[in-house]
Amino acid sequence: MTENTKIFGIGFHKTGTTSLAYALKNLGYSVMPGMIGVYDPNISENVYDLAFGVVPKYDAFQDNPWPIIFRELDEKYPGSKFILTIRPTEQWIKSQVKHFGKQNTPMREWIYGVGCPEGNEEIYIARYERHNKEVLEYFKDRPNDLLVLNITEGEGWEKLCPFLGKDIPDVDFPKANTAEKRAEQREKISQKNQNNSILNKLKQKFNNLF
Repeated sequence: MTENTKIFGIGFHKTGTTSLAYALKNLGYSVMPGMIGVYDPNISENVYDLAFGVVPKYDAFQDNPWPIIFRELDEKYPGSKFILTIRPTEQWIKSQVKHFGKQNTPMREWIYGVGCPEGNEEIYIARYERHNKEVLEYFKDRPNDLLVLNITEGEGWEKLCPFLGKDIPDVDFPKANTAEKRAEQREKISQKNQNNSILNKLKQKFNNLF
């Protein structure tokens, strides 16, 4: 890889994209934070201007809209590396529904044709599986340009680092934004709120003594 090589995560949301972002940061890459154009009602028209406008600012990208425009990215930034994060379809759609439910966004409407996964599971599954097949077909004769990575099944440094020409770091591969992590975070917040409530009551009782 050269200094100007870009890295594009082109796996759909809820396939370990956040974990991939942390992993790339650990390897020294500047990773664009978050997504672009999620709430843009004209995302289908604006996506290329938005995407091509930020690519020069970072080394690596993941989440939306990068998976949808992987062909155009490959054409505009030759020599780039592409990482397709995947997970079993049943797990993926379950995570989609649990995380997004009936929440609509212009981004998801552009990608899937409907803005929310709940009630539209078959549509989402068909689009997800079609995307993965299209990526594999597109890169079928270019194994050095595409890495397929199943983070949810334990794949990590042993595949990512050789693909990028990096040494394996002496840290665990990150597992970010999992259901367990979110539950743990909610528990910590709840405990903190309870502690603050108890402290405030004690302060009030103390003040009433005087």
